[in-house]
Amino acid sequence: MSRKETLHFLNIAHFFDHFFILIFPTAAIAIALEWRMSYGAALAMGTPVYVLFALGTLPAGWLGDRFDRVKLLALFFVGCGASGLFVALSNGPATLMAGLGSLGLFAALYHPVGLALVTDIAIRPGRALAVNGVFGNMGLAGAAAVTGFLADQAGWRTAFLIPATLSVLVGCGLFVRRLQKGGPALRQVDHPVRGAPVVTRRNQIAVFVITCVSALFGGIVFNGLTISLPKFFSERLHHLADDLTGIGAYTGLVFAVAAFAQLPVGELLDRFGARIVLIALLIAQVALFAALSFLDGWIVLPLALALVVLVFAEIPITTWLLGRYLPRTIRARAVSVEYTLSLGVGAAIVPMIAVMHDRGLGFDVQFAGLAGAALIVFTAACFLPRAPARAAPLSPSPQKLEETIMP
Repeated sequence: MSRKETLHFLNIAHFFDHFFILIFPTAAIAIALEWRMSYGAALAMGTPVYVLFALGTLPAGWLGDRFDRVKLLALFFVGCGASGLFVALSNGPATLMAGLGSLGLFAALYHPVGLALVTDIAIRPGRALAVNGVFGNMGLAGAAAVTGFLADQAGWRTAFLIPATLSVLVGCGLFVRRLQKGGPALRQVDHPVRGAPVVTRRNQIAVFVITCVSALFGGIVFNGLTISLPKFFSERLHHLADDLTGIGAYTGLVFAVAAFAQLPVGELLDRFGARIVLIALLIAQVALFAALSFLDGWIVLPLALALVVLVFAEIPITTWLLGRYLPRTIRARAVSVEYTLSLGVGAAIVPMIAVMHDRGLGFDVQFAGLAGAALIVFTAACFLPRAPARAAPLSPSPQKLEETIMP
């Protein structure tokens, strides 16, 4: 397969990955009504998808460093699709949670396998990661808007059924395409080093540690915001949206507009490096979380849009750092560690939000906590290496680095 064709499939996969994971938070509102339970109890049933999404990331990284990543990508499509069909056919909480758990496990393949493949084959990794991130964010937008509409018009099961069927078809097509082309894996790219940072072993370890801190607390911010946004709009935009179609439309609009925030960030990363970009984004995030914790009415829509833009813009930065500083022999596992931390806290966020809602702790408390998490990431970002405008080779001893930082 050609480099361009593979990147197209990677973009589609990222769309499906985030689409599948974000169907449930909106569908949970409809499920709560249909099955006569509280929103908190309905949302808690989604815990398996996020737990296994996190737990599956480390083994997915191990697989990505040892097997054909394109074939693993095909397995991602087929596995997610089959799991989505199982969820659509579920007849109670037990089968629903089993299907969601399977969906999370297959969805975990994408980030360590797909993002490592992007950094391997892209000529301009910052731009490629940004474009890939746009597709992932459009999956978020599509999940909210499509799920809200289909749940109102044809029931929440349809919101799983349709994308699941499409995913299986795409996966089968990719696998056949890979078998037709055959041959060795795609040739990896040695990225241009003009303006690259000096890469020492000390810098590599520092970047990995800072990336882990950012993944952990940034995961709290990202998952807390994206999972709770439909419910936030249903409470704070009650005069503008009083049904799932309206809530999904506003949520989808915010995600869709914010999806393109990664494009300028990708260009800035390739030009100026990560430190200054990340610090600027985090300062603004803290301020907006603090404001939205107490505001109500129409004003929350533009402010929430600005906040989601900033959070989405941050997404490619840590993967860009790993791709720039770490040798490709351990890159998939490094990305898997990053996403295990990020998605692991995401799994904890779901029951936490559910419990807080049932105990009367609303978004005034939740968003203040997310502001604190963003502040911690800001502190870590201040310790990133400053990138001098001159070239340097990678660390000459990747085996020692692997022994130091890889599980």
